[in-house]
Amino acid sequence: MPTLGRPPVKALSMPSGRVTPAQPRTKRPCRHSPYPDAMDTAAARDLLAEAERANERRVLVLAGDRAAGVDAADGLLDALPVALSETSLVSTRDDLACEHVPTRNAGRLLGTTRRAVVLDLHADCRPNALGRVVGAVDGGGLLVVLAPALDDWPAHRESFDEGLAVPPFDTGDVTGRFRRRLVDTLRAHPGIAIYDVDDETLERDGLTDPAPRMREPLPDPPESTAFPREAYEACLTADQADALATFESLREPGHAVVADADRGRGKSSAAGLAAACLAREGLDVLVTAPDHRSAAELFARARERLDALGDLDSDGDTVETTTGGRIRFAKPPAAADLPGDPDAVFADEAAAIPVRLLESLVGCQRLAFTTTVHGYEGAGRGFDVRFRDRLAETDHEVHETSLVDPIRYAGGDPVEAWAFRALLLDARPAVDPLVADATPETVEYVSLSGDDLAGDEHLLREVFGLLVYAHYRTEPNDLARLLDAPNLAVRALRHDGHIASVALLAREGGLDADLRAAMYDGERVKGNMIPDVLTSQLRDEAAAVPFGYRVMRIATHPAVRSRGLGSRLLGDVRSEFDGEADWLGVGYGATPELLSFWAANGYGTVQLSTTRNDTSGEYSAIMLDPLSDAGRELYDRHADWFADRIGGVLSDALRDLDLDVARAALRSCDATSGFDLGERDWRVVAGAAHGPGMYGVDPEPFRALAVHHLVAGDADLLSADEQRLLVGKLLQSRPWDDLADELGYHSTSQAMRALGDALRPLVEAYGSEAARAELRRFENDD
Repeated sequence: MPTLGRPPVKALSMPSGRVTPAQPRTKRPCRHSPYPDAMDTAAARDLLAEAERANERRVLVLAGDRAAGVDAADGLLDALPVALSETSLVSTRDDLACEHVPTRNAGRLLGTTRRAVVLDLHADCRPNALGRVVGAVDGGGLLVVLAPALDDWPAHRESFDEGLAVPPFDTGDVTGRFRRRLVDTLRAHPGIAIYDVDDETLERDGLTDPAPRMREPLPDPPESTAFPREAYEACLTADQADALATFESLREPGHAVVADADRGRGKSSAAGLAAACLAREGLDVLVTAPDHRSAAELFARARERLDALGDLDSDGDTVETTTGGRIRFAKPPAAADLPGDPDAVFADEAAAIPVRLLESLVGCQRLAFTTTVHGYEGAGRGFDVRFRDRLAETDHEVHETSLVDPIRYAGGDPVEAWAFRALLLDARPAVDPLVADATPETVEYVSLSGDDLAGDEHLLREVFGLLVYAHYRTEPNDLARLLDAPNLAVRALRHDGHIASVALLAREGGLDADLRAAMYDGERVKGNMIPDVLTSQLRDEAAAVPFGYRVMRIATHPAVRSRGLGSRLLGDVRSEFDGEADWLGVGYGATPELLSFWAANGYGTVQLSTTRNDTSGEYSAIMLDPLSDAGRELYDRHADWFADRIGGVLSDALRDLDLDVARAALRSCDATSGFDLGERDWRVVAGAAHGPGMYGVDPEPFRALAVHHLVAGDADLLSADEQRLLVGKLLQSRPWDDLADELGYHSTSQAMRALGDALRPLVEAYGSEAARAELRRFENDD
């Protein structure tokens, strides 16, 4: 095995002794085997010393039996000059005398720094945890990875694999391609040492012998600044100081700042300093992020700087200043309404916020967006691809700044390069010129297996990079799912060998009677989202009998959007699975544009969720495209039921649903149920259309008529505003004043007359002869 020019070294046993006098051991030593001190700590000391000299990070893999690996790690922590307070164990088990962080909660380390982290990947090899832990190790620090024997590791199955084995599959169907990739990168990248705890052999020493590097001096504050010089003195790099100077533009309304960087460059810290300076001037700063934790660094730096300046008045969740300014937090859906009319809005980790919500913020006169280019938590490219153009169209003067220099470790850190490669954090689609000529006629439809992707790094990067661009939150876990999950399938359109469009499909349904009964009784059956909703929420125990494919994601290269490639890909998917599967389906945050897109491709609405997504603020739609008789039966009964119940749901849980989303969802429902009003109902409706009748006397026939028209009627019969009136008044029962204001009517009476005008053609088109006679009677009276 190659070892960077050094042959494998037989380890030497040496006595242990914890070198942390200020932090005495508080837990008993690990003693899982009779050889607790078998690890040669000299190699680890050399590795850590090189990391300190270079201000870089290093990785030490302890491969083999877990108990032996834990003992070796315990001996290392005894011998290395790293305090317990600077060390964490990330594992499913608490085995070492340092802070323990459960693997599923590895995100707790984000925003913190550690000199040493021990990451146990034996029982739970979770890519998200790996990315987050790497990001927490400081320059001069060491990441210790506990792993099975590397040659055997791809065949191991553990708890993360259990999550990939969705019914009807089991863990035996999960492959080990991601772990094989991980092993290959561990053995190939510099800065990574590998020690076999079973053979007590050092496979690689991980030393890179870097050239001596001068430490960069801290930047001097600019000669003339609008923000306090103390804020610039708190900057750790020249990049941060330049970014802070860019944020000074926000002292005046009509400006927007976009700060982008890879993780660990200090953009959130710079934003926190800027927010503190603005609040110190008395401004109300609203901060939004995917969750409060994501904005923790921004708030921490703002509090720290205001406290140092003597301007901190309150240190609760809302930071208040002695000058009357404040910095407060709201989740994206709430922030979209600009609560309290803030003076400035800071969107931290903007790449992980849906574009629709970002667009809602542009009504504020001062805007700041920080966005991660390549993030350990995953980041979509909707911000770059779609929102930057939208921001440029506003009246704001946009200022851009990029931060390149790492804060916590030196540039060129080999561990960062390894993490980016192993987790594809920097994956991107093909460069624009390679697919710029793609059209539905020039592309080739291809099926891409896990072996195809794992065996072709270029192909994998194009596919995964395009999926990252398509979704506002793509994580390292998604890479493992793409390579190993047995329920996923990848289909793509290829142009001259490059990926122009890609769809990620998940097999769902086809479950046995026991699983269907458990799902009906409320048990969550993972990986079967559409059958789960139809069974547990809509009480259809037979919904999981047919099987189909849910389109989890579909992405078209940004250089060739709006050319019909997405529709071509969906058409090819349908042709391939027609006769094999029972249905195709999709679930997503509903917008008018997306509802229209899916409807145009043969999908019909069967469900709208009654709660908003916490991150996107959208109600989710579920749509189906039947492919077989069983699929058609499933679709028909749920489409009919959707049409039957939607009027009541819109007047209750969905009363605040966007009018155009409601219109598009109803128009996309191909229900087959009949529509029948009695003569008395028709007289009530006709009387309100053009006579003395009143809608409020009996709303139900109006509601039934509105649903029938929007689901099955002639779309050209009414204008868009008239259809919005049907939704807003007849279905959602919104107050007349609010509805008139939203739709731009001069008065409530004008809106009421407009509804009467809209009812007349509906009575003419769908009413009985008696109803039409009633209508003519009032027209003749006029």
